[in-house]
Amino acid sequence: MLPPEAEKKMQCWIRSRHLISSGNFFVFESVDYSAVERFSECIAALGGALLSIEPIGKIWMGDHRQVILYRAKASLHTPHHTLKQYWLKYGGFRTRFDERV
Repeated sequence: MLPPEAEKKMQCWIRSRHLISSGNFFVFESVDYSAVERFSECIAALGGALLSIEPIGKIWMGDHRQVILYRAKASLHTPHHTLKQYWLKYGGFRTRFDERV
């Protein structure tokens, strides 16, 4: 994957609140493991490193189905990367799966 394509995918995840910035790390949450794999490819294409992928719990999808929620944590080593600026403008401090009120 080329870096411009990876950056566009990550910007889309920022707008949809799947991807947030937490300190020097990017945190990605999704119920789709293939999306987590695409996130790791994007981080690698931009020169970062994937630190961990953890199943953090189950959430209800509808009335009768539970799915596993995955959290991936990555570090992007460039100090003033444009994704950080993009997150400041369009992102949030909580992911869409955060249950805090």
